[in-house]
Amino acid sequence: MKRFARALALLGAACALLAGPAHGQAAGGSDFPTKPIRVIVTFPPGGSADAVVRMLVPKLNDKLGQPVVVDNRPGAGGNVGLAAVAKATGDGYTLGVGAAGALSANSSLYPNMPFDPLKDFKPVGMLAAIPFVIVGHPSVPAKAQRDLIALAKAQPGKLSIGHGGNGTAMHLSAALFGQMADVKLVEVPYRGSGPAALDALAGQIPLAVVDLPSALQQIKAGKLIAYAVTSPARLPMLPDVPTVAEAGLPGYDSTGWFGVVAPADTPAPIVARLNAEIVDALNDEQVKAAMRNLGVEPAPGTPKDFDNYIRAETKKWAKVIKTAGIKLD
Repeated sequence: MKRFARALALLGAACALLAGPAHGQAAGGSDFPTKPIRVIVTFPPGGSADAVVRMLVPKLNDKLGQPVVVDNRPGAGGNVGLAAVAKATGDGYTLGVGAAGALSANSSLYPNMPFDPLKDFKPVGMLAAIPFVIVGHPSVPAKAQRDLIALAKAQPGKLSIGHGGNGTAMHLSAALFGQMADVKLVEVPYRGSGPAALDALAGQIPLAVVDLPSALQQIKAGKLIAYAVTSPARLPMLPDVPTVAEAGLPGYDSTGWFGVVAPADTPAPIVARLNAEIVDALNDEQVKAAMRNLGVEPAPGTPKDFDNYIRAETKKWAKVIKTAGIKLD
C-alpha cells in the first residue's frame, strides 16, 4: 500500500512537470496573437513617434498575422496614454509607445504620477533615438561652442535658449548643457521644436535646442549656426558638426528616444515574440531609410537592453531635474 501511494505521488509529480510547460506555453501565448493588438501611442497623429509606429504597422501585421491598431492618446507628457497601458491586462494585446519623458524623466517632474515607470511596465524594445542640435541665429557673436560658453559666462542670465516645451527632452538637454558648461541660460519653452527653430531663425531668440527636421535645411543654407549635436556620435546628415562632448563638454549625452512597453505582468514569451518582430521590422532597409528621413535613428535592441537604458536615464535625469529645480503640475 505504501509503495502504491509512493507511486501515485511520483506519478502526480511527473504529471505536474509535464503540465508545467504546456501551461506556460498557453500563458506565454505559443499561439499568440489570436486577435488584433492595440498600440497606445502617447503622442498626437503626425509626430515622429506616431509616424514611426505607422511605418512599422504593415510589417508587424504580416509578421504577427493579426492587425496592429494605433490608438493615439497624448496628454500630460505621455502620462495619460501610459496610465492606460499600466492598467491593461498583461496578455500582449495592449502595448504602449512612450518616450524619454514618460518613461524616465516624468517621475522626477510630476509630483503625482499615475504609474511607476520602473514597476508597472515590462520593456519590449526601443524603437528610435532622436538627436537634437543646438542652434543659434547668425547674429550671435559666437561661431563655435567654446565661444558660446565664453559668451554665456561673460553675460550670465542674459542669453536665452528656446526648447520644445517644459519637461521635454529638449528642455532637459538645455538644462544639462547649462549645468555641465556652468553657465546661466534663460530657458524659454515653446509648443514644440518647430516654433523654437522658427524664432531662432527670425532672430527672436538667440539660441535653441531643436530636433533635426526643424533646423536641417536652415543649417545647410547658413541661416542658422549649428554649434553641436546632443547625441554621443556625429550625425550622417551633419558630419561636420561636432557633438557637445567633442566640442568641450566630455560626457554630455542627451538623446530623445521612444520605445514599446507592455503591462508588467505580460508573460516573457510574448514579450520575446513582440521584440523579435519589432527588431526585424526596424532592420528592414526601407524602414531604416524612411526613419532617417524623419530625423530619427532606428534603435533595435533586446528587452533587457531597453530596461537597463530606462533605468540609467531615470537616474541621470533625476539628478539634472533636481539640480535645475524643474517641477511640473
